[in-house]
Amino acid sequence: MTELVLEETEEKMQQACESLKREFSRVRTGKASPALLDGIRIEYYGSQMPLRQVANISAPEPRLLVVQPWDRTALPAIEKAISKSELGLHPLNDGAVIRLPIPTLTEERRKDLVKLVRKLSEDARVSVRNIRRSEIEEMRKLEKAGDITEDELHKGTDKIQEITDRHISVVDDLLKAKEREVMEV
Repeated sequence: MTELVLEETEEKMQQACESLKREFSRVRTGKASPALLDGIRIEYYGSQMPLRQVANISAPEPRLLVVQPWDRTALPAIEKAISKSELGLHPLNDGAVIRLPIPTLTEERRKDLVKLVRKLSEDARVSVRNIRRSEIEEMRKLEKAGDITEDELHKGTDKIQEITDRHISVVDDLLKAKEREVMEV
């Protein structure tokens, strides 16, 4: 029984770390990355669609993204969605593709991004801790129901703490790497 709880704990905490990686990929640094546009949705034939489903996104140069829609009638909607996003990018529409030059970040903007990255990582830490709390609670329920012994409860909670510490360390490593990336000039 404890093995199932430990596997579940590992899986949930891994998902929290993967979610943080996805969030970090959406944070704009000085480099062009197609992942910057992952959160953008456009109005296409009366429904909201992710940009990736209506266009090809590439980064031919370190400071340029190119969005090439499969249907050129979607160009105005794509341009509008990118302009409205909080990315601070200014699309250049040439009638066939949209070019997105990635401006260099100012020192003030870099500091704001570091604050955002720290907040995202703290949210991930809280998520990992909440998983720990709920899984330890699950272990206690098993012990009260008589499915596991008190010794198994203590060993299980110790293992859950080890898993938690390991995932908190992963979050910290991801934070350090992203802070370095944001602060590079």
